[in-house]
Amino acid sequence: MAGTKAAVTEVEVAGHSVRLSSPDRVIFPQRGFTKADVFHYYLAVGDGIMRALRERPTTLQRFPEGVEGEAFFQKRVPTRGVPQWVTTAQITFPSGRSAAELCPADLAHVAWAAQMGTIVLHPWPVRAADVDRPDELRIDLDPQPGTDFADAARAAAQVRALLDELGVTGWPKTSGGRGVHVYLRIQPRWTFTEVRRATIALAREVERRNPDLVTTAWWKEERGSRVFVDFNQMARDRTIACAYSLRANARATVSTPVTWDELPDVDPDDFDLRTVPARLAERGDPHAGIDDAPWDITPLLEWADRDAAAGQGDLPYPPDHPKMPGEPKRVQPSRAKRTPDDESA
Repeated sequence: MAGTKAAVTEVEVAGHSVRLSSPDRVIFPQRGFTKADVFHYYLAVGDGIMRALRERPTTLQRFPEGVEGEAFFQKRVPTRGVPQWVTTAQITFPSGRSAAELCPADLAHVAWAAQMGTIVLHPWPVRAADVDRPDELRIDLDPQPGTDFADAARAAAQVRALLDELGVTGWPKTSGGRGVHVYLRIQPRWTFTEVRRATIALAREVERRNPDLVTTAWWKEERGSRVFVDFNQMARDRTIACAYSLRANARATVSTPVTWDELPDVDPDDFDLRTVPARLAERGDPHAGIDDAPWDITPLLEWADRDAAAGQGDLPYPPDHPKMPGEPKRVQPSRAKRTPDDESA
């Protein structure tokens, strides 16, 4: 143990010297992957992960003793003991409080995060230049009990068909688990509230066309065996593991960009710490063109206006979010339907 603690190296990354301590500490026990493996994984996928993280405020999900140990989310970069070259961005939470979050300017920032025991990187859908206006609309397709990755992939295909009608390109990736994420690069002109509203409108349209496959029901008791479109991933301070981020599971899987053509046939468990660097080196990044044509979400906002006129307004926010104007009651339907007599029974 003493020898492990003393093992410290300095690695040159993007023109900075990054410290790597305790390289032999086992982080993924079931696979035998060490802290050095995690550190060098992130260097190996540098081009891809920087496309996902560059200039984005990023929350760190840290596991200092490995994925079977205690974990925590770090939203504030410490004021002491941090290299001078580490850059941050000031973000504001729904509570009104603020924090200086890590904001990767280059790959050395990701390496530093790995040195700090970070496994999962959760960037905000904004850039440092305007932290209140998202430039990324994220569609999170979450399989519910009775469904699986194949169902999420089918739902993603329906999302793609709708996006094709709108003339916009969606960029799919595995979640690293059973889900699928589809990203849209959008013009940074709208607030979180507006982009969430646009996401709900898109999700509702997919649900209308595929009611047996897709649901927008916030309450689990109403979802059934369908794929839930988690529209609240576009609420302020809600984040998703980025492209090429490791996931904190036994297999050390990776949230991996894929092409639309390969999505129906992939097994998300095949994308892990060992396999993804070789895949990226051999095939390149399927998300390489994601920044090329930011989209105007006006058509989705028009759909949202149409839905509101038809009586479909806002949907509930996450429970830790302040109550928002126009938001319905945060009461699950089975409780809302109970009468006073029921309550006293």
